[in-house]
Amino acid sequence: MCAHYEPVTDRERYLAGFGVEPPTDTGQAELWPGHAGSFIRQPRPQDHAGCPPAMEAIAGIFGLIPHWAKDQTISRRTYNARSETVAEKPSYRDAWRLGRRCIIPAEAFYEPDWRSGKAVPTHIARADRQPMGIAGIWMGWKAPDGSIVRSYSMLTINADQHTFMRQFHKPQDEKRMVVILPEARYHDWLLASPQQSRDFLLPWPAAELVSTQVQAAARHGAHLAGEVGRLI
Repeated sequence: MCAHYEPVTDRERYLAGFGVEPPTDTGQAELWPGHAGSFIRQPRPQDHAGCPPAMEAIAGIFGLIPHWAKDQTISRRTYNARSETVAEKPSYRDAWRLGRRCIIPAEAFYEPDWRSGKAVPTHIARADRQPMGIAGIWMGWKAPDGSIVRSYSMLTINADQHTFMRQFHKPQDEKRMVVILPEARYHDWLLASPQQSRDFLLPWPAAELVSTQVQAAARHGAHLAGEVGRLI
């Protein structure tokens, strides 16, 4: 599904769009699985003296690293979590059960348009050019050196009937899309129980998305071309 996206890196735009200060390092201009980016979560009381803020932004790896992983390479395969199976898949179920929901700030994401018979990388953004808050899950992983590495995955839903997103991926493949959250519900998403979370897994209106074809894929993304359409 979404293996390549543009994070929000402008600090003022990050603060204006999500109401939180971004981490010191907001990441590269474009991210692929295994790269460092950022996500927004509900703060843990033990991390804050006094009254914690409603939300906080922290750095993390794109691609969820479950607590039982031996190393970080699993993040190359866990960047998207299917909403239909997130509660059961070993890589994601603990994050879902524990309520580790997050918001992933993005300017746009990329998908392959196969209507010409070959994959054409396509840039997809909100029509109003506002940042996207993509629904995700996060987890902490203890590295061999004892440090804690945080990571995140985007949630996806079926898009076979979505008049915009069904244009992407191979004709025979199931169509998928990330979950874009309404700004007014950001905090509600972070507080939702696993049962309530299902109410947020809705498609973004087709009329509110725009696409631009990219002439050439970034060199780093070329080796992931076969993974972009994988349904994890």
